[in-house]
Amino acid sequence: MDLQFFVSLSIILATFALYIGIAYYNKATATSDFYVAGRGVPPIFNGMAIGADWMSAASFIGLAGTVMLLGYNGLAYIMGWTGGYLLLTFLLAPQLRKYGRYTVPEFIGDRYESHSARIIAAICTIVISFTYSIGQLSGSGVVIGRLFEINAATGTMIGVVLIAIYAAFGGMKGITWTQVAQYIILIIAYLIPVIFMSLQLTGNPIPWISYGNIVNELGALDRELGVSEYFAPYSSGSKWQFLALLFTLMAGTAGLPHVIVRFYTVSTMKAARWSGAWALLFIGLLYLSAPAYAAFSRFILMKKVAGQPIDQLPAWTESWVNTGKLKLADTNGDGILQWAELIIDRDIVVMATPEIANLGVFVIGLVAAGAMAAALSTAGGLLIAISSSFAHDIYYRVLKPDASEKNRLAVARWTIVIATVIAGIVALDPPGAITQIVAWAFALASGTFFPALLLGIWWKRSNAQGVTAGMIVGLAVTLAYIFAAKAGVFTILGIIDTGAGVFGAAAAIITNIVVSLATPAPSLKSQEEVMDLRYPEQMSYKDGEVWMNDSK
Repeated sequence: MDLQFFVSLSIILATFALYIGIAYYNKATATSDFYVAGRGVPPIFNGMAIGADWMSAASFIGLAGTVMLLGYNGLAYIMGWTGGYLLLTFLLAPQLRKYGRYTVPEFIGDRYESHSARIIAAICTIVISFTYSIGQLSGSGVVIGRLFEINAATGTMIGVVLIAIYAAFGGMKGITWTQVAQYIILIIAYLIPVIFMSLQLTGNPIPWISYGNIVNELGALDRELGVSEYFAPYSSGSKWQFLALLFTLMAGTAGLPHVIVRFYTVSTMKAARWSGAWALLFIGLLYLSAPAYAAFSRFILMKKVAGQPIDQLPAWTESWVNTGKLKLADTNGDGILQWAELIIDRDIVVMATPEIANLGVFVIGLVAAGAMAAALSTAGGLLIAISSSFAHDIYYRVLKPDASEKNRLAVARWTIVIATVIAGIVALDPPGAITQIVAWAFALASGTFFPALLLGIWWKRSNAQGVTAGMIVGLAVTLAYIFAAKAGVFTILGIIDTGAGVFGAAAAIITNIVVSLATPAPSLKSQEEVMDLRYPEQMSYKDGEVWMNDSK
């Protein structure tokens, strides 16, 4: 057992022990604990939990690698994922919290007074969360695979076992407080390497300021090697793809069921807004660091790895080759590794950077622990979303309304285990890179829930027939475009599979409006409830007028 393995394993086991201890101490004993943590989480801690729930393996492991390989075009991921929180915080989250339900399908079912809409929404939640969870399990496979120097697929199955036990045990209450700990661990693990790299390369420990100089040097290196310049816009995709991806990620963020449910865990609308504000701050720490991470990693690879003799490459390259995520090929037979001969999977950039930059075994272990924290935290939230959609919205609200609390919790926990195993099987041979798989989940959310929630809150005329048709059409259009674009059948304006949400959202909104206007209006009670959602909790809408504290 080498020192690096021992240190990495020790740090990961220590953090796992911490998570299990927190989950056990906060074990869910009632359905309100399991689904919404008893609605008693303070906004600042909820902001941390949202940050951990949000900063998945895609963000921690894949984002910097995506920006490193795509350059300017990769910024759409950062702007889209961050900007989506503004939509969610101001347009949807406080209103959803005021309505006081457990899940997004429950809101849709009750708002539109329709079991059909509830079931379609629950199915959409399961599809979206399942797709997203494939990316998380794939990410855990990358981390575990590198730790044990085994194939990433084997690492994925180990991750399946860990995540299934962890998520099924504590429910939302346990997951909330473990996510607070996971956020602290993952952000420290993410910032330390980028700060040290900044110090090594520029002499400045503030990477957000110093990486601009490195980007300029990368431009010169790109020209020297004859490759597309790192910061040249739209070099690897069209302007329309950039804008479509930006919209898809923003609207998808505002419609993700496992993120929205986090706003149900606070006590008031005001607390929901402050949770969103804190979440933006905590998320910004990582997202503002990702471009610096990408630039530093690319610079080190171009200067210290590319151009070196194949038989004199650093020891870390062999370890990553064993995982199947790094390929080295001396295609021209000159014994020198050219930049074009270095095929590095974008999903290993963050994990490999501490080794690439020679930052020491402790930092390598810390990054591994941070990556596992990111995968675990998001996977936990996703699996709770899947579980609540089936156990609460379908099993309890539709199939068996007289089910006891004990039975409901049992069904919820078994749903988590089954969903994790199935997602893990798919993740053994993932259909794309982590960020790509996650982008599909966002496309599905932007084509289904974003239109349903936006119109459900801000257009009182939207009815059950309209939202049901809108979700079905949005889901179908989004899935069809993803499959068609990925298979190379066709694309529109150069928009590839990751930008499919723009078509799904447009189709869903148009369908919702047309069908709603062609069918009877919702009940007066339903319309007044919608109007009431738009006012702070101390205010209400009654009989066409705004009232406060039971007086006009």
